Amino acid sequence: MVREIMRDEAFLSQKAELATLEDLPVAQDLLDTLTAHKDGCVGMAANMIGVCKRIIVFDNDGTYMVMLNPEVIKKSGPYEAEEGCLSLTGIRKTKRWQSIKVQYQNEQFQTRFKTFTGWTAQIIQHEIDHCEGILI
Repeated sequence: MVREIMRDEAFLSQKAELATLEDLPVAQDLLDTLTAHKDGCVGMAANMIGVCKRIIVFDNDGTYMVMLNPEVIKKSGPYEAEEGCLSLTGIRKTKRWQSIKVQYQNEQFQTRFKTFTGWTAQIIQHEIDHCEGILI
C-alpha cells in the first residue's frame, strides 16, 4: 500500500525501534511507496511513512533492496555531500563515507553483512540516519 509521506520533524527525529517479524508488512508498504515516488526518490526509511521501526528500502543498482535493523559497522573515505529528502524541503550538506559495511537482517530475518560503495552507500547512510532520528 502506498502511504503518505511523513513531514513532522519531531516524529522524524525519534530513534526507531528494532523491527520484528510482525513489521514485514511495513517493508512492503515502504517498497510500494518508494516505487510510487521513484522519479524523485531512491530510498526510504519506515519513519518516512509514519512507522518508527528500523526498516529501510533503497535502489541497489536498479533493484530495490530491503534491510531490517541495518547498522553501519565499518566506514572509510569521508566526503561532503548535498542531499534532498522527500520528508524535508531543500537540499542540505552532510558528511558521508565512500565505503560502508552494513550488518542487517533480510526479510527472513537472517543476519547478513554487505559492503557498499559510492552512490548506493550514500543512499543507505541517509536512510540509516532516519532510523537514528538524524535529519540532514
